[in-house]
Amino acid sequence: MSLDNPFSEQGPFSQDVRVSQNTARVPEKVRGGVFATGAVVLNGPHEFMVDFLQRLAQPQQLAARVVIPPTLMPAFIRALSDNINNYTARFGPPPALPSPPPGTPMPPINEVYEQMRIEDETLAGTYCNAVMIVHSPAEFCLDFITTGYPRSVVAARVMMAAPHAPKLLESLKRSYEQYQKRQSQQPPDR
Repeated sequence: MSLDNPFSEQGPFSQDVRVSQNTARVPEKVRGGVFATGAVVLNGPHEFMVDFLQRLAQPQQLAARVVIPPTLMPAFIRALSDNINNYTARFGPPPALPSPPPGTPMPPINEVYEQMRIEDETLAGTYCNAVMIVHSPAEFCLDFITTGYPRSVVAARVMMAAPHAPKLLESLKRSYEQYQKRQSQQPPDR
């Protein structure tokens, strides 16, 4: 069969391939990563979007958007939880973030996004189907990986200060629970 014509007289060509997740190429534009001071986790019927925000200056900015399939979420939650537990065993619990003043209402999500600067290349997001997390005493580094043939690639690299990791974990768990609840209420496919 010719590679130039995958739809020859023999029909479409299909083959199972295995991609190693042990290594992933890190493109130059991703190598330095982005720093995030917060995250918003959104879920739809077929994917999760994790929006990593830079909230240091106004207007807030969408630093990275990662699109994750639902099948990856349990592994992502487990990996982040394991890393927080390892961090705690080695350095003590991550410092707590200050609480907002009492009575401070959470702004509606549409208001948050209306006031945010979002670059076109970030708006579409980056698909990933694997994640690798490492940490130091000060921060967590999340490498979001797209595994595909012939090689895996780090599609997005996000660094967060250690105090933000537990909040991200809470948001991921809550979003995944909402997704599971919605899925259990849907009628089965026929």
